[in-house]
Amino acid sequence: MGALDEPLTKLVGDRTAKVLADSLKLRTVGDLLHHYPRRYVERGQLTSLDELEVDEHVTVLARIEKVTLIPFRGRKGDRLEVVVTDGRSRLSLVFFNQGWRQKELRAGAQGLFAGKVGVFNRTRQLVSPDYQLLDEDAGSDAARQFAGRLIPVYGASAQMPSWKLSICVETALTKHLGDVGEPLPAELRERHDLIPLPEALELIHRPRGHADRERAQSRLRWDEAFVLQVALAQRRAADSALPAKPRRAREGGLLDAFDARLPFTLTEGQRKVAAEIAADLATDHPMHRLLQGEVGSGKTMVALRAMLAVVDAGGQAVLLAPTEVLAQQHHRSVVEMMGDLAEGGMLGGSDLGTRVVLLTGSMGVPARRQALLDMACGDAGIAIGTHALIEDKVQFQDLGLVVVDEQHRFGVEQRDALRAKGEQPPHLLVMTATPIPRTVAMTVFGDLETSVLDQLPAGRSPISTHVVPALEKPNFLTRAWERVREEVAKGHQAYVVCPRIGDEEPAADPKKKKKRKAAEDGFEEVADAGAESDERRPPLSVVETAEKLAKGPLSGLRVEILHGRLAPEAKDEVMRRFTAGEVDVLVATTVIEVGVNVPNSTAMVIMDADRFGVSQLHQLRGRVGRGSAPGLCLLVSEMPAGSAARARLDAVAGTLDGFELSRIDLEQRREGDVLGQAQSGVKSSLKVLSVLEDEEVILTARTEATRLVAEDPDLAAHPELRTALESLLDEDRAAYMEKG
Repeated sequence: MGALDEPLTKLVGDRTAKVLADSLKLRTVGDLLHHYPRRYVERGQLTSLDELEVDEHVTVLARIEKVTLIPFRGRKGDRLEVVVTDGRSRLSLVFFNQGWRQKELRAGAQGLFAGKVGVFNRTRQLVSPDYQLLDEDAGSDAARQFAGRLIPVYGASAQMPSWKLSICVETALTKHLGDVGEPLPAELRERHDLIPLPEALELIHRPRGHADRERAQSRLRWDEAFVLQVALAQRRAADSALPAKPRRAREGGLLDAFDARLPFTLTEGQRKVAAEIAADLATDHPMHRLLQGEVGSGKTMVALRAMLAVVDAGGQAVLLAPTEVLAQQHHRSVVEMMGDLAEGGMLGGSDLGTRVVLLTGSMGVPARRQALLDMACGDAGIAIGTHALIEDKVQFQDLGLVVVDEQHRFGVEQRDALRAKGEQPPHLLVMTATPIPRTVAMTVFGDLETSVLDQLPAGRSPISTHVVPALEKPNFLTRAWERVREEVAKGHQAYVVCPRIGDEEPAADPKKKKKRKAAEDGFEEVADAGAESDERRPPLSVVETAEKLAKGPLSGLRVEILHGRLAPEAKDEVMRRFTAGEVDVLVATTVIEVGVNVPNSTAMVIMDADRFGVSQLHQLRGRVGRGSAPGLCLLVSEMPAGSAARARLDAVAGTLDGFELSRIDLEQRREGDVLGQAQSGVKSSLKVLSVLEDEEVILTARTEATRLVAEDPDLAAHPELRTALESLLDEDRAAYMEKG
């Protein structure tokens, strides 16, 4: 075990090591050295206090403006109120029964203050925060430590404020900087003018100025980009070495027959992507392609044509969907589009046809047994289903293509188990309805070739989107329900989306009960629960909203509900009736987010829209306007104008460009969250690299990595790089790369 793999107990002691592990997931010396500052501040450069978010754990540099000791009335005890400022805004610090702090918390002093932002009496506050004063003449270690250079502010926790973490990092640098290896080849560092890694680590934690910080970040960006791209390059090289059976559509076969029946012309984008996929399917190594595109751009049509080409070539294709609702919707759509071509070998079926079977976990035994038989003997050229397709008893005669819809919703083992059902590795087509900026696609899906559909098919109608400020202008919400009634009167249908199901009773939180009880007994406990007193109401639910609408603004209309906890047959029946036009308004959760295609639906009202992400709102909106009539999406929110939440909603209302919205979404969230979701929940290894801003670094690193892996596939001549790669792909992160 290398020095950087040593547990932190040897460096900082058992108690501190436990706090670092429990609150920040830092367990080794290497973890600590690679826990970079989130930002830096300079003496006199105070933190902007008006940007602090409630419930966020913050470390701020501020100046003390006023200190007041207030005795409790009629009983013992007091509270110390300290007001700090950045020159424009103020933040209240509250200490209970700690009047002695008056002696050190003096007006005019600067300090670092850390705690969780709460609200009491509409004033933001930190209750009993940790702090470190920086203006003490001789007694402040922090003042001496940060004198004359940037002050690092780390991602910290309530138990481990930033300056205590800084002391731990200093200890690690002093004792172990010499143990840091060098993963980047010397010639690469020279080509790109990169400083050595030990120097970069020292400068990222101990910068004397902004130039030091920039040199360190430049080097560390390269480490993150290059190691990841080497892993992806190895994956691409391994995949290209695997054998696969070429699958070419035959002239006059099933695909030609299907194309001849299409009532519309494929878009230029669909034809281009289809040609890319056809070329991949014709090769003797497995296709690994990501198909992404705008909502309603026709990804399913492209995937279906690829499946038909494989059936033409004598193979079978499978479409894996994340939910039963989506699997059933795909099955209905495919069967309707194919007509008698989906009834191969059946009475009335086409001679060129094949069977299209559905397999889900809730199917009855006879239907399930027949589907399994059709797949095993090869009568079913196309199988559509959920995780049920992955079970051991599911067998195929000749599996040639796996299409995975909404890739990020499937675990690694599930996808690999399905691919393993082919005698040779089948071709793989991954679909995602969430547009991904190019640099993100290169970083997250860098082992897949990427195809993009950015054109909407002819006949798709525009969608207008508006924000409905329910608190500021309640008459707007009244008008929203009137618009729904107007659409139904025209013969159309509508969705109402809510963030919660509502037939559940949340478990009582004993801590909250205790706080509420204590709040009745003493002022100090009320202040401690200050944020809670301003808690938002629970999210609106499907069950309650549907009942209120049916009795109120939408009375007389046929209102039904759909959510994930309904029995599978009930979900299917509701969707069937809605698709058939027997339901006017469907009140649902995000179970309708992807794949659901009801062209007659023209209106959508999203309740508590601020509780959804930008990309999710865009996906939901894509369920309307799928026919000839224009679509309407209303985003209902109680968040005030000027808030970050309203800004997100305004962004969604302002553009239909999913790629632009995806970029906005990424800019507003931590990149690690995005990568974590794409990598099966694995914590992101990217701390300095920005997949949005560092496109040049990512592209260059990809080129360098491809060249190096071609010359040295096993990295035999680069042991330090191999070690860095193993660290990225340790046991906990094995899923990181296994996206195929």
